[in-house]
Amino acid sequence: MQEKIAKVRTFRRFVEKEPISSDLLQSLVDLARLGGSARNGQPWQYMIVNTPDMCEKIFPFLGWAKYLTDWKGPAPGERPSAYVLCFLNRNRLRGSEGEAQFDLGIATQNLLLGAMDHRIGGCRIGAFSPRLANLFKVPEYLQLSLVVALGKPRETVILEESRDEDDIKYWRDEHGVHHVPKRPLSSCLIDLDKA
Repeated sequence: MQEKIAKVRTFRRFVEKEPISSDLLQSLVDLARLGGSARNGQPWQYMIVNTPDMCEKIFPFLGWAKYLTDWKGPAPGERPSAYVLCFLNRNRLRGSEGEAQFDLGIATQNLLLGAMDHRIGGCRIGAFSPRLANLFKVPEYLQLSLVVALGKPRETVILEESRDEDDIKYWRDEHGVHHVPKRPLSSCLIDLDKA
């Protein structure tokens, strides 16, 4: 399981011309649907987008890789071939919106784990223009909260232990390899005897 989780990274460059079928995307949303949910509220609804014209319309509204300040996002040919848009159904909300956001993290991790079984990578994007929702005719009680970009990865992502526990900025080397520093396990554990 650890190896599989380590493979589920954030991929930001894809083989754009490699389509993802609606059937596969529905099976991934089904994995998201099966995740745990606070008070079993199940407030999330998902929109699948996998046509080139709609993917092209969505792309300009998205923000990519805050730490890579000189990079404007995937170039043509490297863009996602599908998206799953995650909408909070406010009529189904039980408890706080914060609890629902935790549920969304569980749901999208399930989705991305399933995607990796099909050699599909993804990027969860919370940095998007509020105008993106205007592309779709959805009821007012549906609030667009997250976009999951999907496609066959066109980049290598490497996990490495952070040399300085406060330096967590990801970066790309001269070969375009994406490096993701992870804090050491020892800095994530709280020693009960010292607490």
